[in-house]
Amino acid sequence: MADFVGAVDQGTTSTRFMIFDHGGNEIARHQLEHQQILPQAGWVEHNPVEIWERTRAVVETTLGKADLSASDLVALGITNQRETTVVWNRRTGRPYYNAIVWQDTRTDRIASALEREGKGEVIRRKAGLPPATYFSGGKIKWILDNVDGVRSAAEAGEAVFGNTDTWLLWNLTGGTDGGVHVTDPTNASRTMLMNLETLDWDDELLSFFDIPRQMLPEIRPSSNPDLYGVTRRDGPLHGEVPLSGDLGDQQAATVGQVCFGVGEAKNTYGTGNFLLLNTGNELVRSEHGLLTTVCYQFGDEKPVYALEGSIAVTGSAVQWLRDQLGIISGAAQSESLARQVDDNGGVYFVPAFSGLFAPYWRSDARGAIVGLSRYNTNAHIARATLEAICYQTRDVVDAMQNDSGVHLDVLRVDGGVTANDLCMQIQADVLGVPVSKPVVAETTALGAAYAAGLAVGFWGSTEELKSNWNEDRRWLPAWDDEQRTNGYIGWKKAVERTMNWVDVD
Repeated sequence: MADFVGAVDQGTTSTRFMIFDHGGNEIARHQLEHQQILPQAGWVEHNPVEIWERTRAVVETTLGKADLSASDLVALGITNQRETTVVWNRRTGRPYYNAIVWQDTRTDRIASALEREGKGEVIRRKAGLPPATYFSGGKIKWILDNVDGVRSAAEAGEAVFGNTDTWLLWNLTGGTDGGVHVTDPTNASRTMLMNLETLDWDDELLSFFDIPRQMLPEIRPSSNPDLYGVTRRDGPLHGEVPLSGDLGDQQAATVGQVCFGVGEAKNTYGTGNFLLLNTGNELVRSEHGLLTTVCYQFGDEKPVYALEGSIAVTGSAVQWLRDQLGIISGAAQSESLARQVDDNGGVYFVPAFSGLFAPYWRSDARGAIVGLSRYNTNAHIARATLEAICYQTRDVVDAMQNDSGVHLDVLRVDGGVTANDLCMQIQADVLGVPVSKPVVAETTALGAAYAAGLAVGFWGSTEELKSNWNEDRRWLPAWDDEQRTNGYIGWKKAVERTMNWVDVD
């Protein structure tokens, strides 16, 4: 029997492939970045062909590093940047346009028009989401309305849509030669087009965006014993491996953190921050700016739902310090630079580059650095950047506690930013609760592997997965209540300064 499970983790800035053993231990990985295409202010795009090429490369390289072949993998799972929208020709395999990334704000007029026309409440009730630039539905409409020939191709059944999971699944299973056009409920629930109760595309929601139903993928369970298909022999695995798991990245991290119980939560620190709270089989409607989403669906079991707080810019703010300001040479230097000062020196940085997501949902907001004086240095800006990650998380934690009544005893964390020891200490200080990091910090890929392995019996149950979780590091709060309160008051004042900056029709 094959001894390992593979996971493709297709993220916002890079694609990685990881291989895990039965204990959930990492065997090998490889990761490659892809280009961030910024045609104009507020627009963020990726090249879908480049993403597919990077996927091929990381799979082949990882197998080579581990001296393994396709026959050593019992199953393959996929996890992906959600909401990022690809529309391509099923006959030629060519995208009609670059992938429009979840951070992109060009659809702000579409979102505001939905609210103005009274459709927002229907979308909230059926899809669990507010009309916002974040989600896929508006991006599909923009491509249909603005790229020549796409609408007629969609109506003819040639132009098809998918988030990046669907794009990769289609290519991995054959592409133009029989590729499977599928997705799972966690990705479908990020489109504003799926009914949370039926787990199917909703005709009324489709009519709001004027999207032909035939361009949408089939929705199958996240952990799928009937498979999404098998990998093509001429693909990067060079063999037939069952594709049996598909989860949006934040839901995958929730599975990787084994948050299977009602009230369990995790926070992933990546390009953005995403805090998910498991609400079980109950649909909890947020009254405090959070999203209701599908957490996962395993086989023919009932779906498990979650409340989610989505924050657009956290780790990418550190990337901005590196790439746009040039005050650090790498992400790790943000910590050493920030350690040169004891506090933020009165400086707050609100990185609302794509507006503000949860719990504010303000597409009119833009980034601001406030409280500057001649005393301040680049170290204060670096410190304020790390604090921004933590204060945005507090905004979401407070909203989640108000919605659910659940008060966190500990925050489970994962993702790249957790390597920043200072940032995690600030997070504990800002929240006033311990912060816990698992041994396997890349829980997104691990969750995709778990979903795939459960489907084929490599793991027998979620209880078995829980035994794989082990704590690596814990940070305890060091601030007193006065520090915590005063710091948060300053943050809220800074957030107010970012609003009403862009005129939205």
